[in-house]
Amino acid sequence: MLDRIRILAQVVESGSFSRAARALNQAPSSVTRAIDALEQQLGIPLFKRSTRQLVLTEQGAYFLARSLPLLEEADQLVQSLQPLSVAPEGPLRVSVFESFGASWLSPRLPDFLARYPGVRLEAALDNRMVDLDAENVDVAVRIGKPADSSLHTRHLLTNRSLLVTSPAYLARHGEPAHPAELAHHNCLIRGHGRQRQHWYFQQGTEREKVAVQGNLASVGGTPLLCAALAGSGVLLLSSWMVQQGIDEGTLLPLLPEWLASPYEDRQDEIHAVFRGGRFLKPQTRAFIDFLVEAIRPLQGPR
Repeated sequence: MLDRIRILAQVVESGSFSRAARALNQAPSSVTRAIDALEQQLGIPLFKRSTRQLVLTEQGAYFLARSLPLLEEADQLVQSLQPLSVAPEGPLRVSVFESFGASWLSPRLPDFLARYPGVRLEAALDNRMVDLDAENVDVAVRIGKPADSSLHTRHLLTNRSLLVTSPAYLARHGEPAHPAELAHHNCLIRGHGRQRQHWYFQQGTEREKVAVQGNLASVGGTPLLCAALAGSGVLLLSSWMVQQGIDEGTLLPLLPEWLASPYEDRQDEIHAVFRGGRFLKPQTRAFIDFLVEAIRPLQGPR
């Protein structure tokens, strides 16, 4: 019965039989049969069949509420009987926005796979907002929280931006002494070039809003970083993209006494987004925990 109750809980959490089937990696027919069998075993209807929405009956809601603590207790009992945790294994699909995936995550994936050799990882790096249910994605790393309230999130990082350029560009064009001077520099712009762009600076109580322009704009940060390393201009980009260049001397920080941001009154927050918060696949939980552990050194100023 416990397995059937787990399926019931996933159906309610997912909001549909088909989404629950994807979350459980089962055929929709198997999920339907499990619910039918549970109803026959209990002798009560669990869902109202006359509505288009998936709604529990009063008895179904009562049964689920009383059953969830039993599931958690059963899980804890099983874990207590195992002296060593079972290593996560099986397929894991992740989607990561391109710049973060290419610059920060990709070099760390071999460490994750070495730690969990039984996991078969499929990683997609792009800036498209994927539908986790429709595309059967286990974890997505995104900027901001999802609008879909059925998804779960775990905060990874508050983004910081750093203003940098290459030694070659600095030698040709000189170093700006004030944010306002950036209006006379070739600025590599994150976003669409057709839109007017501003960068925002703060030093104590002083604030500056600078209109910037340049000969390269990109929604993804990778082309901008390559251009900055080649000496093409001034770049305002996330610390996790430019810090290696600063450490190696291929990029130099500009106006370090100013706090710089592409936004006037907010900061980007990076989250891990996933389905099925109560019953995560072991490899999903392992990957999220790995992200939290690996990203910890980026928290706070360097």
